[in-house]
Amino acid sequence: MASTYTSNTGIEKPGDGEQSGTWGDTVNTNSDILDRALNGVLTLGLTGTASTLTTTDGTLSNGQYKLISFTGSPSGTHTVTVTPNDSQKIYFLYNTTNETVIISQGSGASVTLPAGESDVIYCDGGGAAAAVVDLSANFNVSMHLESANNLSDLASAPAAIVNLGVDATAAELNYNDLSQPLGTSSASKVVTADANGDVNLTEELIAKSYNETHLAVTSTSNATTINCETGNMFSHTLTEATTFTFSNPPTSGTGYSFTLKIVQDSTARLITWPASVDWAAAIAPTISTGSGEVDVFVFFTTNGGTTFYGFTAGQVLS
Repeated sequence: MASTYTSNTGIEKPGDGEQSGTWGDTVNTNSDILDRALNGVLTLGLTGTASTLTTTDGTLSNGQYKLISFTGSPSGTHTVTVTPNDSQKIYFLYNTTNETVIISQGSGASVTLPAGESDVIYCDGGGAAAAVVDLSANFNVSMHLESANNLSDLASAPAAIVNLGVDATAAELNYNDLSQPLGTSSASKVVTADANGDVNLTEELIAKSYNETHLAVTSTSNATTINCETGNMFSHTLTEATTFTFSNPPTSGTGYSFTLKIVQDSTARLITWPASVDWAAAIAPTISTGSGEVDVFVFFTTNGGTTFYGFTAGQVLS
């Protein structure tokens, strides 16, 4: 009885009473075939645009390896045909070339492996209509994650964030421009920020130094606005008589102060202060009238701007 061969790897199965005295050769070849199928790695150098992975019965051949590493310099997209088309195969593939590799077995579907990518494929051995299936494309990663870790939805970033119990959006988490850590916080020592981005510390702030934002404000139609939300140090060069408005102070119960530098015009201009400003003895200061002369005033409020206390810090400072 003549030898037969396994369908997918070409391992020889000697017939009864066959190969007397030559069994050793057949066993050794079969062992090498099995070694390739179990853990064999083939480095397949590609040239041109076409090549084959062939499994030959009873003979060591390149289609018997488990992992195929494509190397070389193909002249363009390279098609590798798996033969014969009636052998079922599972291959691990790694494309180290700079061209796309297409794996085909018959007229059915093929798998495209871009340069630098790896994949796991299944050749269905369907004969002339054989198809190649990309097994990696069907991996369902989420079903293999432990639900106890709340990582149950990697397909949707917002859902994954919710599953992790994170209140922040992905954009809010994406702050990577801090070169040094902010440090640690202990229980009952909390840093929070409101909708306006204002930061609140429940304990004291100790800093080596700090800077204040300075804004130069201008007048329009005899009106000048100091927006308390934008800084703590302002300057205004008079170009016309103007009425000041202090807007957007913090809510009652929060202390806020700012410094205002006034530079007089070449023609003396008058200032009208907000009615909410309380000056010493209820008398507003007379501003300097000389061209370019500088006056500095300080204001603070603790009741949301209902009352601003005003103080003259210096005059005629030019």
